[in-house]
Amino acid sequence: MKEYDEIEDQEIFRDSIATVDQSGKRIWIYPKQPVGKFYNWRKWISYLLLVVLFILPFIKCKGRPFVQFNIPETEFILFGVYFAPQDFHLFVVAMLIGMVFIVLFTVIFGRLFCGWVCPQTIFMEMVFRRIEYWIEGDANAQRRLDKSEWNTDKVVKKTAKHIIFVLIAVVIAHTFLSYIIGVDELYKLVTEPLSEHWKGFVAMVVFTAVFYGVFAFLREQVCTTVCPYGRLQGVLLDDNSLAVAYDYERGEPRGKIRKNKQTEAPPLGDCVDCRLCVQVCPTGIDIRNGTQLECVNCTACMDACDQVMEKIDRPLGLVRIDSYNGIKNRTKSLLNTRVVAYSIVLVMLIGLESFLFMSRSSMETLFLRTPGMLFQRQDDGYISNLYNYQLINKSEIEGEIQFKSESIEGILIEPVGMGVNAVPFEITEGAVFIKIPEEQLKGRKNKVKIEVYNKGELVSEANTNFFGPIK
Repeated sequence: MKEYDEIEDQEIFRDSIATVDQSGKRIWIYPKQPVGKFYNWRKWISYLLLVVLFILPFIKCKGRPFVQFNIPETEFILFGVYFAPQDFHLFVVAMLIGMVFIVLFTVIFGRLFCGWVCPQTIFMEMVFRRIEYWIEGDANAQRRLDKSEWNTDKVVKKTAKHIIFVLIAVVIAHTFLSYIIGVDELYKLVTEPLSEHWKGFVAMVVFTAVFYGVFAFLREQVCTTVCPYGRLQGVLLDDNSLAVAYDYERGEPRGKIRKNKQTEAPPLGDCVDCRLCVQVCPTGIDIRNGTQLECVNCTACMDACDQVMEKIDRPLGLVRIDSYNGIKNRTKSLLNTRVVAYSIVLVMLIGLESFLFMSRSSMETLFLRTPGMLFQRQDDGYISNLYNYQLINKSEIEGEIQFKSESIEGILIEPVGMGVNAVPFEITEGAVFIKIPEEQLKGRKNKVKIEVYNKGELVSEANTNFFGPIK
């Protein structure tokens, strides 16, 4: 019972989060600006991803966006490939691949994605936080500024910071909207009168307000309380999963280094209890307490600890990326039953997606009998049915389309009005008469296979039913 109480006392920190006090009031986090090799790597990776994010909407492939997610019209373009609503099954499989990949990645590497690649972390730590450091100073300077009385210096700094925050939020909102409607439509929205695009303007204001609120006020609360991915760690991590971890075997018992004192009883570990790892943490946790849901694996604590270890001439890596077994038992094994199982499922899903993509047709055609219309008996011995067709062109195919069929001898397909033209990346609709000699009909309902040709090349096929008189 005593041992259980000791464990419970050590784990009491898990009953609350570092950003909320016992009364439920927000504790504002003032992280010290990190310095070190991991922080430098994060900066370069973040800048690269930001460049890709802001440039990608402007890249075009043969006159169309290279990447676009037109959710209102359910049309998507990925790397220049057009996907129509009829390709929704591809996105379902792709989402499953993404989910399994995230699970597999988390099982192996923990929450490393959050600290290095997640847009929330990149914008918060590498854009907004750095602007805050530039205007208000490091953590201690920010505390003093917030506690000070309102004066000219405070008004100027706070006003300048929030104006810049709003402007960046506007840029982010425009960028994200350009992924939805495209840069050309976005340009019209910005330059044309407000009355012509008031819905887009409202969407822009909402996006801007959300981004500004998230990065100016909500901040780390998104990672600790809003984002569901952090909650997955509790069920996905195991003793072999990699994460930013404190080597308690080497660091405990912690204590200050004292001059002229050669021995300690018991001997002290490498941790000097400087609390720099806590001061640089953007979510306010103490990594020495163990793996926590709030940890985004940003590695800021690793840089801070390594700097201290260098100064006191101790080995680096007291705080490092390692597994629980790697610290406790000095054993590392990334392969286990779960990793193998998730890997097999992921490979199978990727294989399925590849097969579906390779077998995806560049054009789809749908033929449906016109509602409310009965078959008609022609004077020349033909029976005719009127059909509505829908031609979904997912490629650059253009030109006149011919409908043919060899399923029934003597069949005729006559478009209503002008010929059928395929428009690249568009849906073409129209009507055709299908005529079949009455003697060729086998009964009330007849199966008909229609081939779609463009410049003599078969580009699509469609099946429909042809109705005639009862025999």
